[in-house]
Amino acid sequence: MTSYDLILAAVAGAVCLAICVTLWSLGQRRGYEARIAALKARLGLQGGEPLDAPAWVEAFDTAVIAVEGGRADLAAGADGLSACARVLGVEAKVEAVIAALSGADPDHAHKLAALFERGEACVFEVRGGNGWVSVEGRAVGALAWLRLMPGSGGDSGLPSATRFAAFVDSVAEPAWIAGADGQAVWGNAAFVRAVGASVASAGALAGKSFDRSADALVVEAVEKGERREAVRWINLEGRRRAFRLSAQPLEGGGVGVFCADVTEIEDVRDAFKKHVEAHDETLNHIAEAVAIFSATRRLSFHNTAFAELWGLEPAWLADRPTHGEILDRLRQRRRLPETIDYAVWKAAELARYEDVGPQADDLWHLPDGRTLKVVRQPHPLGGMLLIYSDITGELRLKAQYNALIQVQQATLDKLNDAVAVFGSDGRLRLHNEAFETFWNVSAFALEAAGDFEGVVELCVPRLHDLAFWRELKGRVADPDPQMRAPTSGEVRTSDDRIVVYQSRPLPDGATLIAFADVTDTRDLQSALADRSAALAEAERLKRDFVGNVSYELRTPLTTIIGYSELLERADGISERGRNHVAAVRAAATQLARSIDDVLDMAQIDAGEMALEIGDIRVSDLLLNAQEHALKDAQLGAVTLAVECEEDVGLIRGDGKRLAQTLDHLVENALRQTPPGGRVTLSARRALGEVRLDVSDTGRGVPFHVQAHIFDRFVGRDRGGPGLGLALVKALVELHGGWVALESEPGAGSTFTCHLPETQQPGAMQPELSF
Repeated sequence: MTSYDLILAAVAGAVCLAICVTLWSLGQRRGYEARIAALKARLGLQGGEPLDAPAWVEAFDTAVIAVEGGRADLAAGADGLSACARVLGVEAKVEAVIAALSGADPDHAHKLAALFERGEACVFEVRGGNGWVSVEGRAVGALAWLRLMPGSGGDSGLPSATRFAAFVDSVAEPAWIAGADGQAVWGNAAFVRAVGASVASAGALAGKSFDRSADALVVEAVEKGERREAVRWINLEGRRRAFRLSAQPLEGGGVGVFCADVTEIEDVRDAFKKHVEAHDETLNHIAEAVAIFSATRRLSFHNTAFAELWGLEPAWLADRPTHGEILDRLRQRRRLPETIDYAVWKAAELARYEDVGPQADDLWHLPDGRTLKVVRQPHPLGGMLLIYSDITGELRLKAQYNALIQVQQATLDKLNDAVAVFGSDGRLRLHNEAFETFWNVSAFALEAAGDFEGVVELCVPRLHDLAFWRELKGRVADPDPQMRAPTSGEVRTSDDRIVVYQSRPLPDGATLIAFADVTDTRDLQSALADRSAALAEAERLKRDFVGNVSYELRTPLTTIIGYSELLERADGISERGRNHVAAVRAAATQLARSIDDVLDMAQIDAGEMALEIGDIRVSDLLLNAQEHALKDAQLGAVTLAVECEEDVGLIRGDGKRLAQTLDHLVENALRQTPPGGRVTLSARRALGEVRLDVSDTGRGVPFHVQAHIFDRFVGRDRGGPGLGLALVKALVELHGGWVALESEPGAGSTFTCHLPETQQPGAMQPELSF
């Protein structure tokens, strides 16, 4: 079968269903019309007389009126109609009674009109001069029915069952009637919604329960035969709510149960309980001892510090002793202030309960040396709140603080600088005697001035610059971190003094301001600067003189050395003459070297010597030094040896200057070593440096000379080597290293040059250094 066939079949089924429903509706309508026609016929046959009615209608003074098409007829209960007419004070006729019901209240007229015209059911009561009439209206087909029931006497204030049921239904909280087994037989609308039933009938409520605890409460009320109440937390409509359940046995059987929603009250109670617990917990964590006594003077609360302060047993305190009993126990243990008459003191202490106003604090000096501060305050709920604070340490710290302030004041008074300390509020806290002398003011005037502005007024006669004082005030009172930064400077006073000032923020927010008269210091500095300039000029002239003289001496020395070499090679000169010429050439050569050393020292002092840095093989450096000094060693019958480790490798430095350094050290060693001795050149690498050693087996250096061995221009008559070792020290330091001496008189000497593997900042050319 295709989808099209399915659609046709569905449409056909729907059409058939619609036809069937239409036919059924027509049949029902015809049945209703036939019943209405029969009722109309019966009314016509009775001729306006009441229809046959059940006996209970007459027994209960109930009247039933049928209304159709604006016509009202008494269907049953003529006596009931008469009773209703008497209550309303009208004639015992249907029209008169209905008119009285409509005229009693506009709302009643509106409800009756809605019943007669649209068939809307209604229930209401009408008050009359002799009681009340309960009216209930219903519509069946085209007829509207009214049931009237009069009430009078003792029941005149009671609503009808229907009205009372409507009243109970309007209550927002669940209410119901239960049997002896706790099973609900009727409930209001809130109860029906709570248990998930459809209507408030016993059948619909069977097996339904608002809460098991409520059912148990009903059974308990039945067994005890008295009202029972309890608060239960129940989940209702997805929310946990608290209800106060009241179960009251009813006259004639059953139990009436009413629920009052006390969720907010329970929440407030729980919050209050938590607040009290938190309050107690907070008091238990503070250091002060707290005790609260009730209006009956019994201990109602105490924190942990209270029991610890007085050393009282927690179990005894839990029995809630009176204030007097606590005082008695403390007196027995000598923990109260010593008094002449304890009874009078105790009576005065307990009499404070009668004073409801604020009470002054008190100090207790205990026999064990402690001092307590006692604070008393009337409690809002009656009784008294007492707080005991152990201020022994506070008093000790206060005494220490006062002593510290006195020490600070005495210290400031011993200073030559004028010092004043201002608080963050601008008030003058401290000042020394030098401050009074410096500004020519008295201590009384400063105390009367009080703040920074007042102090400025006293100081302005000697320092007129108001801008300076405004800037200084900002350092004292302005909370800006930039203004709180330390500052210093110089100012000149009206009496031509130079004053140095400085301000320093203190940790407590105060500001220290100090003034110092530096007039003499500045004058001395000026004189020293002039003297330094003169010395620098003299040093420059000396350096220029030495340089010029050295250059002037080098020219004739070159001539002397040249002619002496020619004379040594000339013919016809005797051996003695040749020796004299050789001595002249050696002396001239030595003098030339000394002049070169002087020029090198002058360059180093002037910072004009630039090193030509490169890679140098250490072994070649030692061998070259050996080669240069080998002839002199042979002449002096001294062995000159080289000991170099294979892994020494290369070093960064100026080869010419390092060779010059070794030449001077070897020359010094040969001069100090007697014939048959030994001079050793060695090198080793260790800890990021290269060590060059020149050792000899000579007579050594005396201890009193070792401290000055590297000084410049040490004379030979004092055992010094002259300028050579001073130049050695300068050249090694220029490479970023240092030189050391190890010597024992009579056992030789060892000079060690410590050179870095790589060029150090000290070895850089002056124009390239930073």
